[in-house]
Amino acid sequence: MTSTLLSINNYHYARGGAEVVFFRHNGLLTDAGWSVVPFCMQHDHNDPSAWSDHFVEEIELDAPRDGLATKVRKGLKAVYSMEAREKIRDVIDYIEPDVCHAHNVYHHISPSILAVIHDRGIPLVMTLHDLKIACPAYSMLARDGVCERCRTGELFNVFTQRCIKGNAFLSLLVMVESYLHRYLGSYLRNVDRFIVPSRFYLDKFVEWGFDEKRFMHLPNFVDSRLYESQPHPGRRFAYVGRLSPEKGITTLIKAAALAEVQLDIIGTGPAEQSLRQLATEVGCDARFLGFLSGRTLRDTTAGARAVVVPSEWYENAPLTVLEAGALGKPVIASAIGGLPELVVEGETGWTFPPGSVTALADRLRLVANMGDRELAEVGAAARARVVREFGPERYVEGIRQLYSELGVTWH
Repeated sequence: MTSTLLSINNYHYARGGAEVVFFRHNGLLTDAGWSVVPFCMQHDHNDPSAWSDHFVEEIELDAPRDGLATKVRKGLKAVYSMEAREKIRDVIDYIEPDVCHAHNVYHHISPSILAVIHDRGIPLVMTLHDLKIACPAYSMLARDGVCERCRTGELFNVFTQRCIKGNAFLSLLVMVESYLHRYLGSYLRNVDRFIVPSRFYLDKFVEWGFDEKRFMHLPNFVDSRLYESQPHPGRRFAYVGRLSPEKGITTLIKAAALAEVQLDIIGTGPAEQSLRQLATEVGCDARFLGFLSGRTLRDTTAGARAVVVPSEWYENAPLTVLEAGALGKPVIASAIGGLPELVVEGETGWTFPPGSVTALADRLRLVANMGDRELAEVGAAARARVVREFGPERYVEGIRQLYSELGVTWH
């Protein structure tokens, strides 16, 4: 008998790290003999799916051409989607899933679906890729830096601080959404267990008053067999990710200029133009390579001297670090959020205080001046740790254990 997973996420394409985990999770269970049914939002970039007719209508909250009436209609739907409730009810009736596993659902599918799943008596697991169930803006980041103003339940701060893209309307909308789902208990009443990929996030949720027993720490994973290690370090350092302020790329560009090292910036985002201008102003030898994926991304990263993750917000457990390790690349990461859990200081990489240009420049100089053989040994240690501690086998065993605790039979 085949077990069935209803796997839920806003997007059905590799838009970011959460989507990559969503697809990899689905793939592992498919390989284990499960029937996996996705439930997502319709989108032009979605990967093909036999279930796409059951996906909910696309919601893009900040579409520039939308009039006020359209914005209000979309906003109400993002807060609480009746369409999503009806569609997921139909899917559940049809496939009768053994378990539901949600990833990112807010602002698009909306948490309205969670009560439907719970009321049907279906075990519900949710992987927390960010801090949304605690912080309305998901990132615990405001215009003045890391922020925990909402810790005591004062969720109105998301509006007063304009936490959502600096936009009053979007911030007000998210404030209303957060108060509503806090009142309804959409997460705490309906989700049986939460998965957190970093211990930092688990500890942070507990600090904010959540019951530790509801959470399970299960790190993200990479299949190192798909990554060919490059034993010969290149000369250029690499950044891989979204180009946005919280990622600390401004600090990285200034540090690279100070250390006089070469830098490849891989990715796109709203800060790209200002970062290009900054690189010119400070004399940073930076190449902006745009969005890369697949073999091109792996080859470019494998040719780097080290990968730099200079984030200045509470990162969870970015796949970038694990994928760099799988390629045999050391990582230089800021000591914030879950990043220090992924780097063994001096053994698989190095850390530095977030936002410190001089400290990062020192790390860049250290690695730039290190002998290739010694640096290759650090990269080899990084890969060995990924194989040992962050492989798919450990992840599958963790999911098997969790599902079993919820009474789900793994056929």
